[in-house]
Amino acid sequence: MAVERRVSDALRTTLERGAEALGLALSAELSDRLLAFVALLQRWNRAYNLTAVREPQAMVTRHLLDSLAVLPWLEGERIIDVGTGPGLPGIPLALASPERHFVLLDSNGKKVRFVRQAVLELGLSNVEAVQSRVEAFRPECGFDTVLTRAFADGATTLALARHLCAPGGTMLLLKGVGEDDLEPLRAAGCQVERVPLTVPGTEGRRCLLRLRPH
Repeated sequence: MAVERRVSDALRTTLERGAEALGLALSAELSDRLLAFVALLQRWNRAYNLTAVREPQAMVTRHLLDSLAVLPWLEGERIIDVGTGPGLPGIPLALASPERHFVLLDSNGKKVRFVRQAVLELGLSNVEAVQSRVEAFRPECGFDTVLTRAFADGATTLALARHLCAPGGTMLLLKGVGEDDLEPLRAAGCQVERVPLTVPGTEGRRCLLRLRPH
């Protein structure tokens, strides 16, 4: 029990210090719910292989903090996370932004089942999990922010997901630095901005591609 408590305290410290470095203040309740998501992901991961990241400490940095780094760049009330996998970055962002509505989209049934279970256990009333290929998903209304993480290169993402973006909306692509050539995106009629991101506790440089496709 003492060992479990020390591990839990260490995870909380990593999360809260990392969030502070990102300029985010987490309430005790929000920290609890974010760490509950990590515990749930770790438990399901043993059987369903949802993520290559196995250790809880690494999940906090590479999943929670990496997701929360995008929070200041979200726009509007309707957000879609394309290729969400096990709910990343959508679930951490939905926990931190209860006033927004999130659609978490993925074609993998196993991962969508996990997302639905996480939504149920975490009591997330602002999240809808949808199983569909992105090009086949045709919602009644577009989204203010279309978000992806580790989905595809920028040009492919734009081609497949552009129809999901509401007029005046933005697309946010979480990337490693230098992964994408911006010229094809500009040639496709997008305003493009590369925003450097520093994610505490992670190796390698990160950035956010902000696209204005309309």
